[in-house]
Amino acid sequence: MTWQQVYNPFGNMVVSTALAAIPVVVMLVCLGFLHMKAHIAAGLGLFSALVIAIFAFGMPAGLAGRAAFLGGLTGLLPIGWIVLNIIFLQQLAEQNGSFKVLQDSLSDITEDRRLQLLLIAFAFGAFFEGAAGFGTPVAVTAAILIGLGFSPLAASGLSLIANTAPVAFGALGTPVITLAKVHGYDLMQVTAMIGRQLPFFSLLVPFWLIWAFAGRKGMLEIWPAILVTGASFAIPQFLVSNFIGPELVDIIAAIVSMVSLILFLRLWQPRTIWRSVSLKGHEEDSGTPATAATATAKRSPHSTAELVRAWTPWAIMTVFVFLWGLPAVKNWLNGLFAPNFPIGGLHNMVEKMPPVAPGPTKEGAVYAFTLLSATGTGILLSAIVGGLVARYSVGQLIASYGRTLNLVKYSLLTIALMLALGTLTRYSGLDSTLGLAFANTGVLYPFFGTLMGWLGVALTGSDTASNVLFGGMQKVAADQLGLSPNLMGAANSSGGVMGKMIDAQSIVVASTATRWFNHEGDILRYVFFHSIALASLVGVFVTLQAYVWPFTMMVVK
Repeated sequence: MTWQQVYNPFGNMVVSTALAAIPVVVMLVCLGFLHMKAHIAAGLGLFSALVIAIFAFGMPAGLAGRAAFLGGLTGLLPIGWIVLNIIFLQQLAEQNGSFKVLQDSLSDITEDRRLQLLLIAFAFGAFFEGAAGFGTPVAVTAAILIGLGFSPLAASGLSLIANTAPVAFGALGTPVITLAKVHGYDLMQVTAMIGRQLPFFSLLVPFWLIWAFAGRKGMLEIWPAILVTGASFAIPQFLVSNFIGPELVDIIAAIVSMVSLILFLRLWQPRTIWRSVSLKGHEEDSGTPATAATATAKRSPHSTAELVRAWTPWAIMTVFVFLWGLPAVKNWLNGLFAPNFPIGGLHNMVEKMPPVAPGPTKEGAVYAFTLLSATGTGILLSAIVGGLVARYSVGQLIASYGRTLNLVKYSLLTIALMLALGTLTRYSGLDSTLGLAFANTGVLYPFFGTLMGWLGVALTGSDTASNVLFGGMQKVAADQLGLSPNLMGAANSSGGVMGKMIDAQSIVVASTATRWFNHEGDILRYVFFHSIALASLVGVFVTLQAYVWPFTMMVVK
């Protein structure tokens, strides 16, 4: 027999919402304020979710346990698989000294840390978001920044802040394509709507990023470069999303942004070179900025052969990640090997109910073991090829992989537990209860509906999952309030991108990539303000679109 979700089990929405929020609050408080290790905080959050789901919302214990099990599997593949293999690649690059050469070559473009941040965290990260998504950009950019000498908090936190504006069109447009497919939106119209919201924030985020790193004065010193970076991303983002489609938005915009910034820096350089690798105002977390500056100043020039060797593993990875993101390649690999495993006792045993769904809707529970087409597999193969090119022996590669696995074992456990928590909240209806609380805000719904998307990504770690979770609810609420369904569907995705920096799995990916283990709480406390502030700004913008600027919702023919 199927179990039907109940969203207000106590007949009082305030009480039901408060109970539904307990698991998330437990995890965040343990992580951010009680300074517990991430896997312990995630375990306590999962335990509280099981208790609330079973005893407060009436979910059968067997269903709850299987939902958590499915989430744990999802955490290991694809998310944990990306983290493990990007750290393996980073380890190989560090062991043969090529990471140091890569650092020096980037300094040849610019020694200014603010400009390096724009190039790597924002523009280069956006390329990986567009090609792969699912944690790849944070893993790659945080690993490069820590190798360049940035402090662990700076490398982690700033990579998370930078990975916002591209997320809605990540993984070749997967979030918006899924939104349209699952909930019946017109793909081109909702893509165009997102493309009229996010470009404003694509222009803002680079300024915000450098302000967070170097303060207001440090930001103003390089405002021309920031403007070039943001504008050269925002304009292609608008044009491609409105006149071509969602698949190549990020990739085209990121390439234009990177090329524009590099060319601009040939004509312009700041008067003062910013050499500090610490966050302004967070020097206690900064590592050794003076040493990093001295190392940059005293370095010897490298030969062309050394530069080629240093960049080869990362160039190979870029090619592999791009190929693995192509639908044709994914479909071919899945045709070779991609067994699906329905979770017995859970698959089609849970029904979503109105108003979350138009009618009783069965929830599938199938674990797709897409090992070959997973982005992490592409990264692993690129690391192996790069390692062989760098003349590592097979034995050395195997030994290094074993050391990497030992290095990230607790991070993998944390990701599995956090995805177990997120999946359980989905199947138990706890997340829908939280979403309904936002939906009951009347005339303020454009603002709070945007925050619903933010909440969805913060809970699930994925803009795609948030669109699946709340996309239908946005449509129903918009119709009831006389708003544009396309506006609110787009707002769910645009607001969601700002939740990406505080979702638990992204924070663990960042801490693992920088090897700043057991500091996930420090990262969360740092990025939380930036996340809620930017999400609120998106909410204000969507509200203005709904009531003040209706011309921004004109349909592109």
